[in-house]
Amino acid sequence: MKRLYPDVTCYQSGFVDVGNGHSLYYEQSGNPDGIPVLFVHGGPGAGLPPNYKCFFDNQRYRIIGYEQRGCGRSQFHHATHHNDTWLNVDDINTLRQHLAIDKWLLFGGSWGSTLALLSALKHPSHAYGLILRGVFLARQTDRDWFLSPQGCAAQLFPEHYRKFTKDIESPLTSESICSHYNQVLSEHNEVRRHSALKRWYQWEERLSRLALPPGTGESIGQYPLSLVTSLATLECHFLLNKCFMEENYILDNISKIKDIPGTIVHGRYDMICKTEAAESLHRAWPSSQLQIIPDAGHSTSEPSIAYALCRATRDMSRFIQESKK
Repeated sequence: MKRLYPDVTCYQSGFVDVGNGHSLYYEQSGNPDGIPVLFVHGGPGAGLPPNYKCFFDNQRYRIIGYEQRGCGRSQFHHATHHNDTWLNVDDINTLRQHLAIDKWLLFGGSWGSTLALLSALKHPSHAYGLILRGVFLARQTDRDWFLSPQGCAAQLFPEHYRKFTKDIESPLTSESICSHYNQVLSEHNEVRRHSALKRWYQWEERLSRLALPPGTGESIGQYPLSLVTSLATLECHFLLNKCFMEENYILDNISKIKDIPGTIVHGRYDMICKTEAAESLHRAWPSSQLQIIPDAGHSTSEPSIAYALCRATRDMSRFIQESKK
């Protein structure tokens, strides 16, 4: 099936108060009586992408998208105040209760895969299954893959890494890089701050796909400043704090969802999230299926990734409907 589903307009949107001044934007589209599916976006800080509904058959699914703390249309914007991994996991359950949903499918990519997994681990009885793309397990090795000079990204893109780590004193480590950016992004010097935002965003953009269209990433002017700011600020905040998780937490607790079905889609040449992470998750999770996409990196904008996700949602809908009989 080499196509995406047609985009649809949402039939309802609103905000849910999650406390401490945070209010999360959410929207619903598709079939109100369909299988509920929650789209958990990446980042942290990326917000909902414009085409996220195209991975779902809108006749079969009740599609729910929301924007996490500090990004998109949620309030506070850019806020690191009362913003950690476990509060975000609680937000997912709060949204589920607000929408009066008993069970739903969790669909998450990159950082969204982390939150989807943690939500299922904490509330397994409320998950029909999971569809994950670009798995991020938030281990030290996963953070180093993206940030460390010994990581694969730095080794394959040395000229871009040099620009990304400009002005950071040696020794370069994942921790020192995050500390530097966290400091600069908190400054009132708008020239230095804007330059840091640009470098962080361009580093991630360059790694996101096997091949970028000409000119992509050379200027951040083509992207909303709010997106650039929230992505850089919140990614730095979470990575600096080791994603607020114990080392290897997901794999150590994966037995809690051993009977819940999952589909893992991962690009062979993903420079942001390790392919080894997807393999390790699959080996530890007996009810999962792993699809390593041979001609793709990290992004859903790569056709083979997008098509695999559409197949996964189609197959999962059939499985869920059969299991209800």
